[in-house]
Amino acid sequence: MPTNDEFQVYREALAAELQPAMGCTEPIALAYAAAEVGKRLGGYPEAIDVEVSRNIVKNVKSVIVPNTGGLSGIEAAVAAGLVCRRPEARLQVLADVSDTERAEIRERAELPMTVRQSHEPDVFFIKVTGSLGGKTAAVTIRTYHTNITRNEENGVTVLSKDDVCADAQADGEAWSIPELIKAARVMPLMEAETLLNRQIDCNSAIAAEGLKDNWGATIGKILLARNPEDPATQARAWAAAGSDARMNGCELPVIIVSGSGNQGITASVPVLIFARALKIDRETTLRAVLLSDLVTIALKQGIGKLSAYCGAVSAGCGSGAGIGFLEGLTDKEILGVIRNALAITSGILCDGAKSSCAAKISMAVEGALLALDMVKNHQTFKAGDGIVQSTTDSTARAVGRIASRGMVSTDREIIEIPRFLSSVKNIFRFSRSESFL
Repeated sequence: MPTNDEFQVYREALAAELQPAMGCTEPIALAYAAAEVGKRLGGYPEAIDVEVSRNIVKNVKSVIVPNTGGLSGIEAAVAAGLVCRRPEARLQVLADVSDTERAEIRERAELPMTVRQSHEPDVFFIKVTGSLGGKTAAVTIRTYHTNITRNEENGVTVLSKDDVCADAQADGEAWSIPELIKAARVMPLMEAETLLNRQIDCNSAIAAEGLKDNWGATIGKILLARNPEDPATQARAWAAAGSDARMNGCELPVIIVSGSGNQGITASVPVLIFARALKIDRETTLRAVLLSDLVTIALKQGIGKLSAYCGAVSAGCGSGAGIGFLEGLTDKEILGVIRNALAITSGILCDGAKSSCAAKISMAVEGALLALDMVKNHQTFKAGDGIVQSTTDSTARAVGRIASRGMVSTDREIIEIPRFLSSVKNIFRFSRSESFL
């Protein structure tokens, strides 16, 4: 059983990971960096240079930036941060935007700025540089969304620190999943309770909003119409609806997990739906969400913050574990659920942040529920069945290796596809009616 010190590691991980964010976290990270530049310059720059890794391009180009009047893309995110200039709000930098600021964002987003792909090796890299009245300022973010590693003013470095610093996210990759299950059962909730309650309240609210109005592709609404009284359908629909709203500019905050609001929603909302259906008491519900969060963090650490591997898979595994916890499964059975879920849904690609993320969340939750049903029927995938290994921990490590190493070229190709198809279109002179482009 984990020691008190190990419990503290988990509590610290939750405090680091379960952060509030408004909007998709990659454009918000851009806005955060830009806000710091704008604050240091004391106004909107005359010239702007933005350098980002290809994963940032992938996750920013299609998603709507909140409080911009429906704008999307790198230019909109940077312009929003430069106008608002409230970096102290971190991932809620665009939470309080006035009508005047919103109008200015729309105007500024149309102005020229240099945007280029970084040649840095970092998967997560953002550098925003601005100049105003002979003064320059530059801010660099590496590794994760709020990790400012360098601030420069007039070419002089005023802040420099290691990529991984004191407030970095937890090293969940080193955790043992069986120990996480034990921790969820017995660790004192203490300060974790406040974090979990905030996650439940925020993520339930944006899921409800996603079902209320027509956000994005309305995946949540479409799912719920199939079988509105079925808890499994409700779990998929509510989780998808949260993503519907979030990816399409909803101005409600989300509590993220592993740097992602979609993962934060997927790890919590399906568990809450089943807790309500099963009439589970509050403490058990909190512990089930705790388990889901910890499993999500552990799996995602092996995969990496940004990759061609859909993060909803990790969170779906977490939610499956949490639902199994609610249903009274043994530790061994919960491990089987996680291993089955990894085997079922590990092929889902991350092709960027956009409306279809909601559909992928639905698939991840469905895979987790199938994994759960398999265990309840005494069925688990065996070692040697594809990527499945002899233990859940080793299976998780196998998935992490595939995602972090094996899919690097896939990630690159996802970014290059629009350029490739554009060249094909030109070569063959496809008409609009002959092509989906």
